Amino acid sequence: WALHLKNVSTSLSGWYECSFATFPDGTKSAKVQLIVKAEEEQHYVKEVRLNQTLEIPCLEDTTSENLSNYHLKWLVEENGRKEELVTKEPSCPAVYRNGSVPYRQRVCLGLNNALKIFPTKIMDDGRVFSCHVMYHPERVRKSSTTVRVFGK
Repeated sequence: WALHLKNVSTSLSGWYECSFATFPDGTKSAKVQLIVKAEEEQHYVKEVRLNQTLEIPCLEDTTSENLSNYHLKWLVEENGRKEELVTKEPSCPAVYRNGSVPYRQRVCLGLNNALKIFPTKIMDDGRVFSCHVMYHPERVRKSSTTVRVFGK
């Protein structure tokens, strides 16, 4: 016997009981506690010098082998809207989006799917870059990094 839940949310957390009648032993039952945790977004601040290479890890606690089987994308937030920079499908090369003019020639994917930006510019200061890894259509892990650029 199995219970299949769809559209899982934290409101489904609780105790679930399965019981059924057996012959000749009578009713059998078992209880299980389900704890649904809300997905948390990790946030970091990264400092870099002007005109240096900035490397932002996608997910701090995940290796490239763990990410290679999943769809991931890097976004930058500009003036309250998010714009896609890079998309990576499993077993495919990265696709660079040409929409964001300031980052068109300055971004690439590095080791462990880190976002590399070179050279850093004053306009990068205060920008928020986020990595989204889709483990399942309803399960996405996110990590965002605010960049602080300092002059020499």
